[in-house]
Amino acid sequence: MSRRGVDDVRDGVELTNLDQPVFDGAEATKRDLVDYLDAVAGRILPGLAGRPLSVIRARPGAAPFMQKNLPKHAPDWIASTASWAETSQREVRYALCDDRRTLLWFANQRAIEYHPTLIPDGATRSTELILDLDPPEDGPFSQVVAAAHLVREALAAAGLQAAVKTSGAKGLHLFVPLDEPVEIVDAFAATRALAARAAALGPDVATTAFIRADRGERVFLDPTRAGGATLVAAYSPRARPGLPVSFPVSWDELDTVAPGDFTVRTAPERLGDADPWRERMPEPRPMPGGLVEEGHTIPVPRVQAMHEGKRRKRAAAKAEKDAGA
Repeated sequence: MSRRGVDDVRDGVELTNLDQPVFDGAEATKRDLVDYLDAVAGRILPGLAGRPLSVIRARPGAAPFMQKNLPKHAPDWIASTASWAETSQREVRYALCDDRRTLLWFANQRAIEYHPTLIPDGATRSTELILDLDPPEDGPFSQVVAAAHLVREALAAAGLQAAVKTSGAKGLHLFVPLDEPVEIVDAFAATRALAARAAALGPDVATTAFIRADRGERVFLDPTRAGGATLVAAYSPRARPGLPVSFPVSWDELDTVAPGDFTVRTAPERLGDADPWRERMPEPRPMPGGLVEEGHTIPVPRVQAMHEGKRRKRAAAKAEKDAGA
């Protein structure tokens, strides 16, 4: 190639150092990452386009890290949007990964994971409910599958259906399409209600406890994914050895697969020309009556956890003081 270190050019994007490991211990090269993302571009982009994007990148000799701000050296043809981040009290300029060229540029930057917001930029309502199932540390995948079946049962009782995908790590993500957009606060509320109903069906299997120490060996049904929250996109790789992929699975095959079955090397052959994430998405259904109202009676998990943490801290301080008296 004309420039030193440039191994390939695709869609005008120079690709460099393709035969290096993606990161230390990746068990995959940068070429594996680039080739995979290019192969699934038409399937991953619909979940990224128009949505503020955070990515997890890697550099040689360093651990993977999350990047929210679009780097200053990024090409001016990459679309972006700015928003105020309350946690860091600063404006963040997020990339909008709208096309193959942008995706290839990120791949060349060793962007491994793609975490878009759950609504498009500027949207104020949600068209789906999302549950993130997080198993306990060292818990078997079969445990999170059992919890997913509880959620499916709770959804069916409410007249709803979900598509399911692996997280690419140890968990599962369930997406429930709605036929009418709902306010973000109502999407959060409805998700809290569904999580509580599912946990009640199998309290020894699943929990809605936000504080990790309160979960025991149960799967956490996370109801906090809505609006501007992010979730790893369908088909996105994960920054783990072998580069596993967040992959759609059918309910019929859920009991027979494992997250490690889907990697940047195996996923393209499994997919062929298909797009199972879109093909298996159920028809949107109406929000069940009373579900939102029920959810609004359930405390917001982070707020509840914050107050409970303060209460426990005060109780521990009092106990320590009483013991020293």
